[in-house]
Amino acid sequence: MKILQLIKEEVVPLSRKQNIVLMTIIACIFQFILFYAPALAAESVKTANAQAFGQDTMITNDSLSKDAVMDAEAAKLSPVVSNAASSSTPVASSSKSVASSSELTVVRTSTHTMTAYNSEVGQTDDSPCITANGFNVCKHGIEDTVAANFLPMGTKIKIPDLFGDRVFVVRDRMNKKHPNRVDVWMKDRPSAMKFGIRVAKIQILK
Repeated sequence: MKILQLIKEEVVPLSRKQNIVLMTIIACIFQFILFYAPALAAESVKTANAQAFGQDTMITNDSLSKDAVMDAEAAKLSPVVSNAASSSTPVASSSKSVASSSELTVVRTSTHTMTAYNSEVGQTDDSPCITANGFNVCKHGIEDTVAANFLPMGTKIKIPDLFGDRVFVVRDRMNKKHPNRVDVWMKDRPSAMKFGIRVAKIQILK
């Protein structure tokens, strides 16, 4: 207002009508500067942020697209590897099982008293895990070993009435007072005691 008064009184002496027009023009100029300039500044800042965001988005999209391409290529390769692994494993296991079942045939059968034992000094000797032929049943950990005095070491047998199709191998010997008995090795004492004494038919395989 002081500037307007200065212009009115000292710089440009104007009439009342001209003074009103001049004040209106000056007011419009100040209004444009005070109100539209901040809006333009905010708009320019918004535009700059949008451009920066757009660049970041482009970079992110580029990185995502590269990652997507790499994932797609990996996906193309992985089924080949997995299919190869899955196809090779069953073939090997199936061929092994077929070979073992086809090679073993029953040569004779006989009936014997059956007992069970486990790896304890009181039931075996000072090295309870080692059988008469030097086999470590504890390390092997599979209940497929029998002791029998009337069969050669390494003879394979089945006891179908008690163990179904499980194949046992003669790896141990019994006390000489049991010339015709078959003693089945088991992992723990409770299982051996539960087995007790039974009579069953064995199939000698070859």
